[in-house]
Amino acid sequence: MTSLDLHYSVRAAIARLHQAWAWYDAIPPIRKIHSVLGQIADGWRRMSRWLTGVMPKGLYARALLIIILPMVILQSVVAFVFMERHWNVVTQRLSAGVVQDIAALIDVYRGYPQDADQAQIRRIAQERLGLVVDFLPISEMPPPGPKPFFSLLDSSLSDELRKQIGRPFWIDTVGKSSLVEIRVQLDNNVMRIFARRSAAYASNSEIFLIWMVGTSTVLLTVAIIFLRNQIKPILKLADAAESFGKGRDVPNFRPRGAREVRRAAQAFIEMKTRVERAIEQRTTMLAGVSHDLRTVLTRFKLELVLVDDSPEVEAMKKDVDEMARMLEAYLAFARGDLGESAAPTDMAAFLDELKDDAERHGHRATVVFHGAPIVTVRPAAFKRCLANLVSNAARFAPSIAITGHRDHRYLTITVDDDGPGIPMAKREDVFKPFLRLDDARNQDEGGTGLGLAIARDIARSHGGDIALGDSPLGGLRATVRVPV
Repeated sequence: MTSLDLHYSVRAAIARLHQAWAWYDAIPPIRKIHSVLGQIADGWRRMSRWLTGVMPKGLYARALLIIILPMVILQSVVAFVFMERHWNVVTQRLSAGVVQDIAALIDVYRGYPQDADQAQIRRIAQERLGLVVDFLPISEMPPPGPKPFFSLLDSSLSDELRKQIGRPFWIDTVGKSSLVEIRVQLDNNVMRIFARRSAAYASNSEIFLIWMVGTSTVLLTVAIIFLRNQIKPILKLADAAESFGKGRDVPNFRPRGAREVRRAAQAFIEMKTRVERAIEQRTTMLAGVSHDLRTVLTRFKLELVLVDDSPEVEAMKKDVDEMARMLEAYLAFARGDLGESAAPTDMAAFLDELKDDAERHGHRATVVFHGAPIVTVRPAAFKRCLANLVSNAARFAPSIAITGHRDHRYLTITVDDDGPGIPMAKREDVFKPFLRLDDARNQDEGGTGLGLAIARDIARSHGGDIALGDSPLGGLRATVRVPV
């Protein structure tokens, strides 16, 4: 069999499988089962989304829920089963005792017919048994009253009256009264008995509630104290990672908490050390390269000074100056001003300085700042970031509008201009190092194509970023957003 024959055989087998599945799926019971399974799956997905929406988002609240909820449920079930069993047994025995007393009174009433006014029976019932007894004329029993859904006393008394007395009876256990009324139909009259509810019924609801609330409170207190101590090292680790990501110092941070948290903190410290070591090595290497190249450029300049002036020499001097500027730009981009420490800085004053610089170069500039102006950044690096954006706008537009806004989470600064702008498809390309667009504003005469790349690098070293968009003035809008 050739490979072509094998290919067609496989295709034919797959086609037959599709036909068989279509026939199988067309059977009404199978289709109905598939529909039911699909509805169950949709219901499960909806319930999962609902649970995801109502569940707490924080680790502290989730840990409390994981610890407290199963313990409270387990404790409730155990306490309820124990108390309910104990409650049933005690109530049944108390109800049996009350019914035994009533049966004894009925026997006394039958055995002493000479007690016509039943005074002795009333006295014995009240003094000896704690029951109030009187006799009503013979009549039909009142209609049965409403029965509570969960009435342990009602069912226990009814069972005992049927077993021990075996005569028509009527009981009233509904309500908040402290008495229970029982009527038993005799031969010539109806015996009505009032018994104390506590004599026939043992209510342990108060004990149950005190048990539940007390133990849950103790458990919740212990869990809160324990979890706060366990969550605190995780929060400190998150704060340290956030500060390091913003280019700020992380003083006095050391591993604490559980073994896993300590391991994560130790890994963060090792990562931080490796990053700082790499930065230090790069800075040292760049310092050496800078020194060597500047030495060579200085020799070029001295040698050109000693040469007689001519058009060729002037051109060479311009080339040497251009090389010096390019060298400084390359080194600044590679270095990134990472050795600078973060400090509280007045952003409003920063923006005013940028406005003054732009006006000194003959541009129209406006500045507006909203919110608290003090923000913790690396001053020189962040000023260079904004200066690069403003100079990029000033190179191609006569008017510049600088706007700053600071809220509880972010510092946002926008630089708008009325220049030609940058096509949308090329707005990300202009951030690439050494890239110079042919017809766009990033083509800076004598420049290196590093202005926007340096600006974004500085913004990202503060934990933020830079985005380009359309400006209301008709040109380009550069937006810097960094966390505060």
